[in-house]
Amino acid sequence: MEVLYEDNHIIIVNKASGEIVQGDKTGDKPMGETVKAYIKEKYAKPGDVFLGVVHRLDRPVTGVVTFARTGKGLARMSELFRTGGVQKTYHAIVTPPAHWPADAETWHSLENWLTRNEKQNKSYAHNKEVKGSKLARLDWRLLAKGERYALVEVRLHTGRHHQIRCQLAAAGMVVKGDLKYGARRSNPDGSISLHARRIAFEHPVSHKPIDIIAPYPKDGLWEKLSGGENTSPKD
Repeated sequence: MEVLYEDNHIIIVNKASGEIVQGDKTGDKPMGETVKAYIKEKYAKPGDVFLGVVHRLDRPVTGVVTFARTGKGLARMSELFRTGGVQKTYHAIVTPPAHWPADAETWHSLENWLTRNEKQNKSYAHNKEVKGSKLARLDWRLLAKGERYALVEVRLHTGRHHQIRCQLAAAGMVVKGDLKYGARRSNPDGSISLHARRIAFEHPVSHKPIDIIAPYPKDGLWEKLSGGENTSPKD
């Protein structure tokens, strides 16, 4: 487990592919239990350790995950997420669409109406509102192009089920390894090449600015497309 930031109220970690943030029907050990054990050992905490889940990432996704170490931290971080006080930036390795916009390196918006199929655990993108759909909005821009794949940056404006995966695929940019949304082959480790790269917000208790970047997975393609830059995103 890689800890990116910690204080008395919050702890931010870099999630690996395959880890689950919170317990589910698989019965696999969630990250929360690993973080609790880390806190208990490091600070010699007697008894149970409090840890609140602030937000989640899909199992095959990597990157920044924030937990709360106190009830106050959990309530205030949850409110920040609810009111849009948290800026999350994602990077994804995708198959290039048939035609890039001429100014692909500037920000572009995607807006779809998403429906969710619970049995398939999959979302579907629609160009107009349909029964049971929810509006989904994100911005994206091109960071780098390779021979077969490209690196894009994404900022979310809504938080829908599989939103980035679904909307990028609908726009012709399938996330590498994401079989569920149209990738031709899986990644060897079962991951998909979607990474929660950065999180920025005003600390809910101290009010100091927090700006955390999660290093990319140790993978040659991430390194190649990012130019070996693993500490800060392109401004």
